[in-house]
Amino acid sequence: MSNIYSNSIFWVDTDKIKPNPYQPRRDFDEVRLQDLANSIKQYGVLQPLTVSRTEKEKEGGGLVTEYELIAGERRLRAAVLANVSQVPVIIREGDTAIMKLELAIIENLQREDLNVVDRARAFFRLASEFKFTHNEIAKKMGRSREYVSNSLRILTLPEEILTGLRDGKISEGHTRPILMLADHPQEQLVLFKEIVYKKITVREAERLARKIAFDRVRKKEFMPDPEIVELEEEFQEKLGTRVHIDRKELGGQIKIDYFSTEDLRAILDLINKSNVGKKPEDMLENHITNLPPQTGNEVEGNTSEAPVDDRSKEEVTKDDSELYNISNFSL
Repeated sequence: MSNIYSNSIFWVDTDKIKPNPYQPRRDFDEVRLQDLANSIKQYGVLQPLTVSRTEKEKEGGGLVTEYELIAGERRLRAAVLANVSQVPVIIREGDTAIMKLELAIIENLQREDLNVVDRARAFFRLASEFKFTHNEIAKKMGRSREYVSNSLRILTLPEEILTGLRDGKISEGHTRPILMLADHPQEQLVLFKEIVYKKITVREAERLARKIAFDRVRKKEFMPDPEIVELEEEFQEKLGTRVHIDRKELGGQIKIDYFSTEDLRAILDLINKSNVGKKPEDMLENHITNLPPQTGNEVEGNTSEAPVDDRSKEEVTKDDSELYNISNFSL
């Protein structure tokens, strides 16, 4: 193919341009896309698209020309919305698959509107499909190796958080404190919801993540019972919020975080649904009912779970009427 293609602008039918299979961008803002379409209706496509050109033999003989988009998908989509039949293109030749991917990423990065998640997925494709190292990707993008590595770490987040990041509910900076809780996906989701609901800043989120991580370490030190840890995680998974179990010598407390009255009602509904068909029982009454029978000889040695009678022998032998006389009690 002559080099003239690389230096000239051609007009090509929009329906003859196939999308770029290596396009890193997955989501296009519909409002902004419609704004661009309105502009194209009035002024036309001002910046040419970049495409590759191939010629294939038709079944009945002859050649058919095909075009594949390399850069400019947003402009192409907007042109289709504007019912524009032809768009200006620059035709590149000799590009391999990896070169097309590079061009698509670079074009979007230069426009600074490629969202964080799509950028990370594009880097992942360069690393997984084309075996680029993080350092090689960084050089091609004009960034540091840490920038590439940190971008790829984002993909380890739960899908719900990735969707929120892509939709702008949280910033890229918020992913750092969330990633601090990488070993506990449920905690990550709770922190994500807190950031969105309470409009927590990045610094506040970092402080909160450190506290959560510190509390977990303390629980491993002071609450080694794996059953309690497992129960706490099950509570958090069922209720969808942070749950603290404060264990004491006898019993303890369950603390459930909530954000609104609606959350409290939702938690109550979950509890009610889990008890359908069951007769509600008082926890204390149930515990007393299940205590082993006492022989009456446990008071001296305090060897059972029965409450201890800590009166003196003299008090025990006193007449009941004297024992419970109001004058014997002092404040």
